[in-house]
Amino acid sequence: MLRLSTKQDFEALLLGAAIYATGGGGDIEEGMKLVKEAFLDKSKVLEIKDFEELDQEKFVATPYDVGTIAPSATLRKPLKIANTILRAVERFKELLGIELVAFMPVELGGGNTAVALYASGIAGIPVADGDRVGRAAPEIHQDTAFLFNKSTLPAYAVTPTGDEVLIVGYADVDDYEAMLRHLAVLSGKFVTVIDTPLKVSEAKDIAIRGSLTRCYELGKLVLDMKSRNAIKIDRIAEAMNGWVVFHGIIKEWRWRNEGGFLVGEMIIEGIEEYKNRVLRSWIKNEHIMVWIDNEPLVMPPDLFTLVLRDGTPLLNSKAREGIEVYGIAAPAPNVWRSERGLELFGPKHFGFNYEYVPVEILIRKRGVVA
Repeated sequence: MLRLSTKQDFEALLLGAAIYATGGGGDIEEGMKLVKEAFLDKSKVLEIKDFEELDQEKFVATPYDVGTIAPSATLRKPLKIANTILRAVERFKELLGIELVAFMPVELGGGNTAVALYASGIAGIPVADGDRVGRAAPEIHQDTAFLFNKSTLPAYAVTPTGDEVLIVGYADVDDYEAMLRHLAVLSGKFVTVIDTPLKVSEAKDIAIRGSLTRCYELGKLVLDMKSRNAIKIDRIAEAMNGWVVFHGIIKEWRWRNEGGFLVGEMIIEGIEEYKNRVLRSWIKNEHIMVWIDNEPLVMPPDLFTLVLRDGTPLLNSKAREGIEVYGIAAPAPNVWRSERGLELFGPKHFGFNYEYVPVEILIRKRGVVA
């Protein structure tokens, strides 16, 4: 069990989550505002418990935000519900009448992981040490609940502009994605959702277990290196069981808001040992498909994330031309490399006509790692 009580504790967790988030997953600054309000201002301690430490016959659920990370996103109508997480938690518990013993993040990220922490602070219960993606991902499809055929219902959704929707059925995952995405588009920014109430004994089977501990340890490593002014990007990569695969300057970053997604292409020109090489990333909120010199380097579901010289992760919503970046690649959790996992999270799901090749093979084939 982890116990987080200091600002540095929460910074470590959210920093690590943001590095794993592959360019999406929400802003650390917004996440820190949530944990400040729920924990630091109240001198409360957050407990992060392994699933085996929780009552197996009681329930966990997952609160998260769905929405665009485009910099231009603004509310389309007046603000009516200032605290959508609080409203969703209260209504969810009231409608279901079940005892929740923990919340579980849906994904890793500076913002979306913090939504689950905040909900735990409100409810006075722990966070389970796991999530349902093992990184950040753009669509509802990339969720182990669907990978393992678990129902996400009932779900409760709240927008800051005043829409509140109880979902008790949907035709398929495409419709569920469309419903939640449409609510986010209606608000102009995001919708807060709580879904997938499962007994702990079931939830532990679909979780990417231990992911919050890994985020915390990664964040602690980076903060420690920063304090000593001794950042080593390769140590960050090693802590993720990954590799530094590029170093360059962002030359082009073209994006658009497409149906509530930030979609675009980033081109990075190599420097130093990567001089005369060009990296290109196709982005749908997160880095999804990456090429070097027009040959695939990282395919989904594997991870590609950008960090600055000081180890700070670069959100795609904050990327700008001229920024110096390091690219880190790492393997996805094994469940996503299964046949069903690749249906939901592989290259062909995103419209790329490639057979999936693991990142550990591609990086050596492209000569970026010996």
